[in-house]
Amino acid sequence: MNAARKLISSHLESGEMKAGEEIAISIDQTLTQDATGTMACLEFEAMGIPKVKTKLSVSYVDHNTLQTGFENADDHRFLKTIAGKYGIYFSRPGNGICHQVHLERFSRPGQTLLGSDSHTPNAGAAGMLAIGAGGLSVALAMAGEAFWLVMPEIVHIKLTGTCRRGVSAKDIILEVLRRLSVKGGVGKIIEYGGEGIKNLTIPERATITNMGAELGATSSVFPSDEQTLAFFRAQGRESDWKELKPDPDAEYDEEIIIDVDAIEPLIAAPSSPDNVKPVRDVEGKPVRQVCIGSCVNSSFADLMIAAKILKDNKVHLDVSLAISPGSRQALRMITENGALADIISAGARVLECTCGPCIGMGQSPPTGTITLRTFNRNFPGRSGTPGDQAYLCSPLTAAASAITGKITDPRDIMKEPIRISLPEKYTIDDSMIIPPPDEPGKVEIERGPNIKPFPVKGALEESLKARVILKVGDNITTDDIMPAGAKILPLRSNIPAISEYVFSKTDATFPARARSRGSGIILGGINYGQGSSREHAALAPMYLGIKVVIAKSFARIHRDNLINFGIIPLSVFPDVYDSIEQDAEIEFPDLAEEVRESPEITFADISKGKTYRAEHGLTARQKEIILAGGLLNYVRGK
Repeated sequence: MNAARKLISSHLESGEMKAGEEIAISIDQTLTQDATGTMACLEFEAMGIPKVKTKLSVSYVDHNTLQTGFENADDHRFLKTIAGKYGIYFSRPGNGICHQVHLERFSRPGQTLLGSDSHTPNAGAAGMLAIGAGGLSVALAMAGEAFWLVMPEIVHIKLTGTCRRGVSAKDIILEVLRRLSVKGGVGKIIEYGGEGIKNLTIPERATITNMGAELGATSSVFPSDEQTLAFFRAQGRESDWKELKPDPDAEYDEEIIIDVDAIEPLIAAPSSPDNVKPVRDVEGKPVRQVCIGSCVNSSFADLMIAAKILKDNKVHLDVSLAISPGSRQALRMITENGALADIISAGARVLECTCGPCIGMGQSPPTGTITLRTFNRNFPGRSGTPGDQAYLCSPLTAAASAITGKITDPRDIMKEPIRISLPEKYTIDDSMIIPPPDEPGKVEIERGPNIKPFPVKGALEESLKARVILKVGDNITTDDIMPAGAKILPLRSNIPAISEYVFSKTDATFPARARSRGSGIILGGINYGQGSSREHAALAPMYLGIKVVIAKSFARIHRDNLINFGIIPLSVFPDVYDSIEQDAEIEFPDLAEEVRESPEITFADISKGKTYRAEHGLTARQKEIILAGGLLNYVRGK
């Protein structure tokens, strides 16, 4: 078997490992963060279970740390107390980004990790099967339930060669995105192998597995090998290590060979992670902001690369350079070795150890200017500036461009390759990770006024008439559906309030029109719902009365979230999409019966007098969830 199938088979609880078949796997660890975790904790609490049943569950605060009002601070108190009540570890604000800290302190080769953040596959760098999911799915895993998914195809990306001068792991994953696109990994696990992985450290592998989320992949995974052992030994966790490698004769559903020697510095131009070009093709464009950090490029090694380029140089007078370390461990270490002084002396702005600008929480770029970011997403407006021009690149390219004031191929300022030797021992200080107390019964949960009850809907209607409230195009992201940023993120635990911002960037009238109709439909194009795992992109539309989403195709996590909240995802051919207009009145005469009995749903466009059929693709279990009105209703019924 290959490594991915070994991970799945060792956790398989139901189903067969045949691509396209629904399976259930047991979950060893869960990860939540404050933007999605508050709702996940409310969902877990609603189940009435006294303690989490996983081997380990960790609650992180890393998204909503900009406290412009009481909401975020209240949520942090809620998360801390609910963690103590239910046996969850709590990583305090300032300790670092969930994926970076989890890799450093909690990852375990051979185990499964389910996280309420789409970049959870970051831990696949350490030989874990790490999957992003909606908060309700994670809450169920915390309750001891298996995680259900469609058995993915396993794609082997065989790397050969080594990174040349100016090329890094970020350029490798950008090359993968260039080849496969943001929908090329849907229904697949990407497993990396070949001689080319032997020289990739765990932080470098994490850059690749993290940004595999932008492929739409279920997960990405590296073997657990000598590099993994060296990382765990340096983290003081050698006892947590175990070897996990594919068999010599392992088979895969697909194989892609990438010669790393042939890769040059790459950059993703606005406004999609797969709009990848050689830096040479866009060099010379003036830059006004550079941001180095986020969960994909904020490790000790990434910060050291930036520091080496910035040393004895100055940030260009027209550039604002912001650096956000991924963990308190990384920040302490660059402080102790003097690299932080080089960064500050160059003129950089050092931010706290959080997601920060990546999630639109501060550092929005100036209007009409280019911002270079070492982040994983450059969706339109995600930075917080309408019409932004966000490019994604490596720390090498970002630091070089910060000095020159224009997009710069790092090879132009590098005389020699930059080699970063990872420490034989990392600085270990877990004092900002609070373990569960010995007497959880004495913990009182603190709730601020912004925390509202979890909304639920009723069972599926036997028939339905509804209007198309909104028609949108291809590659609609969860940022489009449920925007983030400093204004909206603090409302994640208040569905009535946050629902006022659904599709606010696309059509500010959407919430009012959806509410006035009572029942509504959204019509989408290809890869509807790509991007983050935020279940709010399904939960808030459900609260507004959305019953059905009809699209050409769906992103994996968002489709699962729609089902979890009782919204039916229907797939149609392009000609059907083209023929239906916004505000069309649609009738589903036998909706519940066809969900039960048929692979297709019949619906009529009353305004045009045309009848169509759509595929729902629901498994037997998913049918029961839809009929019950959502996953929570289904679980309660069980």
